[in-house]
Amino acid sequence: MTTNTTHMMNAAHTTTNARIDFVKAAPKAFRALVGFDIAAREGLDPALVELIQIRASHLNHCAYCLHMHTNDARKAGESEDRLHMVAVWREAPHFFTEKERAALALTEAVTLVADGGVPDGVYAEAAARFDDDKELAQVLALIFAINTWNRVALATAKMAGTDER
Repeated sequence: MTTNTTHMMNAAHTTTNARIDFVKAAPKAFRALVGFDIAAREGLDPALVELIQIRASHLNHCAYCLHMHTNDARKAGESEDRLHMVAVWREAPHFFTEKERAALALTEAVTLVADGGVPDGVYAEAAARFDDDKELAQVLALIFAINTWNRVALATAKMAGTDER
């Protein structure tokens, strides 16, 4: 194992050190993020919202957000089968609609943007599956929002199961 690989593996471990309380330390920024999140969801199917948030949280290794959004999805009536299949949606396409699969592919491309950008084919498929530019823009905004929330939770070492909603 190389030094860089060892460093990356060690960096992925959860910390037990106290970290900043982002909500208290940056209340205006926090409220702005909440407002952006609310605006991003507007007009989108709540089931699709949760699928996008779950997939991005998988990719970002954000246990805090993954726990929160799988619970929210269950409360909204999402099936356990679909929740279990989100991480492997390409191998289980029959669990998801064409629109959901396009959103999941776009979520992966945007979340992992440093790995190769957002391929034209992924973007075109999403554009074809959503009713209009506004709906596609809402999906993109939601992907941006959950990626921001994942980074807040990871940077501040939020612990899965401790959300106070």
